[in-house]
Amino acid sequence: MALRKPKTKIKPPRKHGTDQSMQDTWAALALAIQEIHNHNTSKLSFEENFRYAYNLVLHKHGEMLYKGVRDLIAKNLDRLAKEQIIPAFPSGAEGDPTLRSQQGERLLKSFRRVWDDHIDSMSKLRDLLKYMDRSYTPHAQVPQIWDAGLDLFIQHILGPTIAEPLIATILAQIRIERDGYTINRSAVKSCVEVLLLLDHPSIYKKKLEPAVLHESTSFYREEGQKLLETCDAPEFLRRVSSRLESEESRCAHYLTPMTHPQLRAILEDNLITPNLGTVLDMPNSGLEAMIDGEKYDQIATLYKLYSMVPLGLPIIRKGLKTSVERRGKEVNEVNQDEDADEGEEGPAKPKGKEKALAQANAALKWVQDVLNLKDKFDRVQKQSFKDEISVQTALNEAFESFINRNPKAPEFISLFVDEHLKKGLKGKTEDEVDVVLDKTITVFRFITEKDVFERYYKTHLAKRLLNGRSVSDDAERGMLAKLKLECGYQFTQKLEGMFNDMRVSADITASYRKHIDDLVDVDRPIELSVTVMTSTFWPMTHSGSSCIMPIRMTQACQVFERYYLSKHSGRRLTWQPALGNADVKVAFKARTHELNVSTFALVILLLFEDVEDGERLSYNEIKDAVQIPDPELQRNLQSLACAKFKILKKHPPSRDVSTTDAFTFNNDFTANLQRIKIGLVASKTETTEERQDTRNKIDEERRHQTEACIVRIMKDRKTMAHNELINEVTRQLATRFQPNPIDIKKRIESLIEREYLERREDRKSYNYLA
Repeated sequence: MALRKPKTKIKPPRKHGTDQSMQDTWAALALAIQEIHNHNTSKLSFEENFRYAYNLVLHKHGEMLYKGVRDLIAKNLDRLAKEQIIPAFPSGAEGDPTLRSQQGERLLKSFRRVWDDHIDSMSKLRDLLKYMDRSYTPHAQVPQIWDAGLDLFIQHILGPTIAEPLIATILAQIRIERDGYTINRSAVKSCVEVLLLLDHPSIYKKKLEPAVLHESTSFYREEGQKLLETCDAPEFLRRVSSRLESEESRCAHYLTPMTHPQLRAILEDNLITPNLGTVLDMPNSGLEAMIDGEKYDQIATLYKLYSMVPLGLPIIRKGLKTSVERRGKEVNEVNQDEDADEGEEGPAKPKGKEKALAQANAALKWVQDVLNLKDKFDRVQKQSFKDEISVQTALNEAFESFINRNPKAPEFISLFVDEHLKKGLKGKTEDEVDVVLDKTITVFRFITEKDVFERYYKTHLAKRLLNGRSVSDDAERGMLAKLKLECGYQFTQKLEGMFNDMRVSADITASYRKHIDDLVDVDRPIELSVTVMTSTFWPMTHSGSSCIMPIRMTQACQVFERYYLSKHSGRRLTWQPALGNADVKVAFKARTHELNVSTFALVILLLFEDVEDGERLSYNEIKDAVQIPDPELQRNLQSLACAKFKILKKHPPSRDVSTTDAFTFNNDFTANLQRIKIGLVASKTETTEERQDTRNKIDEERRHQTEACIVRIMKDRKTMAHNELINEVTRQLATRFQPNPIDIKKRIESLIEREYLERREDRKSYNYLA
């Protein structure tokens, strides 16, 4: 039977007999620590020295060990400071920035070497004194030896004697770099890393960062003044952008990203915010000059910098609005009303056709100038502001403001569209015309009096349709589609009705001609091509312009009227000769020409059919014979006698027609063309009297529309407060025009008088009377 092996007993370590032995142990350990500080560790025994520390703690001499090690660390730090850091202090002499940078670099590197030396020693001591850290420091409530070593580094190295020169050196390095010189960033970074590690919060946050921010504030305050004095706007913006980028780079490379927001705020507060208006308004280089020179990159830089600060974007928006309104005012002034001098005579003033052409050109030029201005700022918005919504809103407000300051803007826009939708427009394809019309719709959005535009557009469209001048039905309907998209179905309902009348009239004319062809043994009436216009759709501006027509013309009209009424009972036809035209063959001495003239001109020419050659008809004789109103009579006589093709001779010869003139048939007329069109001499824009008449009709329509809107709202709500009713009426009518609250109040009073509404007892609200 095998015998069991007795268990091995572990004996506790023998106690040293006297304190003297502990002193000897400490002496041996202290000598080893000094060798560690001197980097002579190759001959040291880690196990032996670990046992020394272990025994000291075990025999209750931990305090002696802890304090002794701290003293040795402190002495070593003092020695390193004296030998390496203090001798590296910069001389402080002002001189070459490169020399000062090198001196500062030497101190920073010395500081970092001391730190690396200290950390290397502390790493070895921490391993050697692990038992002390585990057993003694928690019980004694003192920091572990590593933390104690960091505290000692702060006390002996980062005291006022070294910390102040060190921080001053870092600030000097930053200043040198800000002045445009090169520094050793790695040296600064190595020191900043040390300061970030020490204490909580770090020495960096407590000492270096406040100093950096204070120094930066002073630097950039001076920098802002210097830049304003020496730079134009683009250079100022470039310098500020460069400063922002350099500070961001500085924080990323050798300070800390935590400091960047505060440094950026300093730049914003000292370079950007105080100079917002000054830079924007700099003569010959500010925002206006950038826009004029199409410097989109510079404007983009301006936007980037200004958007950093709260007041930046509002100032940019204000500057853009001011720029647009100023340019728009110039556009309005350049193309101001040519009718202002109407009625004044003078040899230098254009008359008749020349004046009409000048007025029309001014209208077209105004719209084109507005479109060019819109294109310019659209490019600025797209390329520089990246379609920023608030900037676009400001631009729209500015365009709306100056466009509506021109009272003739709706008429001009309609005339511009009319010019581009006419047949025979030179130099532009249908696609190019469509692009122009799209831009015109953009301008149309800005006008508040859309009902005024509708009236003018209806008149221009009527002339294009009646005279066959439209470039194409597709283009016309495309424009209507654009208007319907902007303003809704009600806006284009009557315009579409005009197109429908043209289509129906073509069918009626074809049917009438077939009817005439089927007649047997009947004198054929004059060939007619009739457009039957629904009175509610078409602008009946010539309803009072009638005339006495020759018998054959009257008979032809009666034949058509009987035919039409036989097909459509219960209707009434009213002839509008002022809107028609005629083809007539006229025999002159040299040859016979086919003339295309207005109906009124035809009636006038037929008066000379029975007049002897050379016999005169006075103005009053012509007027008595045809009963054409004076304005129309003068225009048609001027077209026949004073224009390019002089079918009549005026006595005495002049460019204008007066009531004392007389006329003869020009039997000697010659021309190379067989077919000649005699156009009317007429202003494409309205005269002052015509414009006032149009305004009165529009005001009357607005009164009806306002009353209808009030009744429609009250019928739905039954009862409504005064202010709520005003606001709702304004909102609903805003798509057509901007109503005046005073006018709305008058319409309410009118409806109360006619018993559509009643005022309630509180006198602040109304009831609808069913």
